[in-house]
Amino acid sequence: MNKMTHKVVRFAVRLILHLIARVESVGFEYIPDMQSYVIAANHIGRLDAALPYYILDRPDIIIIVAEKYQKYAFTRWLTRLINGIFIDRYHADVGALRQTLRRLQQGGILAMTPEGTRSKSGNLIEAKPGGIYLAWKAGVPILPAALTGTEDAMVRDRLKHFKRLDIKAVAGKPFTLPPVEGKDRDATMQQYTDEVMCRIAALLPEERRGFYTEHPRLKELLGKGS
Repeated sequence: MNKMTHKVVRFAVRLILHLIARVESVGFEYIPDMQSYVIAANHIGRLDAALPYYILDRPDIIIIVAEKYQKYAFTRWLTRLINGIFIDRYHADVGALRQTLRRLQQGGILAMTPEGTRSKSGNLIEAKPGGIYLAWKAGVPILPAALTGTEDAMVRDRLKHFKRLDIKAVAGKPFTLPPVEGKDRDATMQQYTDEVMCRIAALLPEERRGFYTEHPRLKELLGKGS
């Protein structure tokens, strides 16, 4: 996205969110000066995709959009406007993965959701290794982030009753995945995915940790493990 388009998009996003919500962001001001990194966040609503543009003043944000939105003229136009990338979640979309990886290696910021789809309950669901593979392959840091207040059902209900939303985005400490040792890369990618998701879970309220509530790694992060 060129700088002028970025300014227009960011202005529009911030204006709309200021009108309909109170947005609290915690921890993002402490992000190190990293040229390229991945933001890995939970996915609870359609408004999630707007938050990177609200919080970060960067024209090189990479947004991946599910293939189902390609059939709508508005979302096709919007995805082109923000220089987003459509991806087929159900097949090996090599072209989309290569494009994303190339832009990451050129210094972009990838905002991605390891769960791959929205959680209807608002609680964490089991994640897929695909997005984490990109972060590992690019060798860039991962910034875990936890979102609350953007659940689709809550957004509809509050706006219908002319009530502002209360949205919160919390960033954790960035970290980098180590090189894969041994031949079982699939098992390692699953381990890395669990690591990312547990770091996201640690930033969420206890009742939102869902699938990862009893994960041993989460208990370690919370200081409850051995």
